[in-house]
Amino acid sequence: MGKFGHYLALDDFETAAKRHLPRCIYGFISGGAETCLSRDGNRSAFADYRFVPRVLNDTFARDQAVSLFGREIASPIGICPMGAINVAARGGDLALALAAEKARVPFVLSAASLTPMERIIEAAPSSWFQAYLPGEEERILPLMDRAARAGFGTLVLTVDLSVPGNRENNIRNGWNMPLRPGPRLMLDGITHPRWLLSTAFATLAFDGMPHFENMDARRGPPILSRNLSRDIGRREALSWEHVRLMRDRWQGRLVLKGILAPEDAVTAQKLGVDGIIVSNHGGRQLDGALESLHALPAIAAAAPGLTLLLDGGVRRGSDVLKALALGASAVLIGRPMLYAVAVAGRPGVTHALGLIMQEIDRNLSLLGVTAPGQITPALLRRAGV
Repeated sequence: MGKFGHYLALDDFETAAKRHLPRCIYGFISGGAETCLSRDGNRSAFADYRFVPRVLNDTFARDQAVSLFGREIASPIGICPMGAINVAARGGDLALALAAEKARVPFVLSAASLTPMERIIEAAPSSWFQAYLPGEEERILPLMDRAARAGFGTLVLTVDLSVPGNRENNIRNGWNMPLRPGPRLMLDGITHPRWLLSTAFATLAFDGMPHFENMDARRGPPILSRNLSRDIGRREALSWEHVRLMRDRWQGRLVLKGILAPEDAVTAQKLGVDGIIVSNHGGRQLDGALESLHALPAIAAAAPGLTLLLDGGVRRGSDVLKALALGASAVLIGRPMLYAVAVAGRPGVTHALGLIMQEIDRNLSLLGVTAPGQITPALLRRAGV
């Protein structure tokens, strides 16, 4: 079955990553806020819908490519922005970007990443950049200008992080950002020797101390520190006026990530935003926030013509097609791709993308259609209805 034959679905990468990664890092990736109600709800929401397939249609010639913001991508999927990836896998940001570029699907580089944006866009020119911004014009504009100079065509602004979510699991697992050296962190590393050698030691030996590279127009603090904290600024002050400012300044595509309310989608559309990512931040912010999939239909109805993407809980090709039926143009996948790069590097991500693309292809045929554009609400029913 080959090197990756035992990885039959995206969830298989999480099982391997849980063994491979130190507890604090796995907990940081897998956890949500407080009770994890919204994190788990994202996944269970897909079970609330059932397909109504059509039969005896000729589905021999299938093609899952779609147009997204005027560019053809090979499949209606992409990779979410995720911070501190290189802590889980040496060179993880670059590995994800290169795998997505080869697969012809979007990769979104996080502002909390540890690889300079210039290196990512040079290696993977189709990448997008995601920003966390405070409500401070003097910090917004220089970062936007840096992203523009680097060559990014799509800027994603995360809008649901006015304050950090209450992630109690991080405290219980000993996770801090920046990492703080101590006996617990050392023990966690020693008990996971493969990660310690291939990621921690190799990164320090060959790449030097990782820094937060893309939070601002300048380089940020190192990831390993006893005292230094990231200066995140006054994110609580970020407002629609700043979105208006960004729309006026940014010449490329502008996307807002973290919208659940139809009213906010309408406001975004009126301000000329090119698209939104319907998202509850993977359940990592407001616990009890509406599941992304359940928020999608009302947003699609309220803002017709606005390009909608979705993230949160996507694990199967069937999940992707359910999101398309409810109004999304594409979905972004987060944690599973991070698990894949952690345990198997770029080849693991390539395999993970291939798995879900195979599932999409198979399910298109089983639904009786040949392309994502033929997925309509008529092929879906709410469970029990």
